[in-house]
Amino acid sequence: MLERAIAWYQSQSTADLIWVGVGFFAQALFMMRFVVQWIASERARRSIVPDLFWYFSIGGGVLLLAYSIQRGDPVFMFGQGLGLIIYFRNLYFVLNNRRNGGADGNAAGTP
Repeated sequence: MLERAIAWYQSQSTADLIWVGVGFFAQALFMMRFVVQWIASERARRSIVPDLFWYFSIGGGVLLLAYSIQRGDPVFMFGQGLGLIIYFRNLYFVLNNRRNGGADGNAAGTP
């Protein structure tokens, strides 16, 4: 198995390896949004969606969209593109609510 992994690695161009790195980094950003949400919810003992969740969502979504474009995957492009609209809209709600004197966006969630 190690030989197959080495052979795969050696058969890739530098650009392909960079894009694989971007894909893994984007997936790590996506994973971190759930880790942040889980920790915030555990601390509050209720479901919480912190602002950082939306920033990780946008960061991961932008990079995964770029990755899917580079890979030429229209299904992945559609999914990430639609997700980005939702993430930006939710972040807009959080920031608009804060600007208008609403509750702290970091504690927004369902009781």
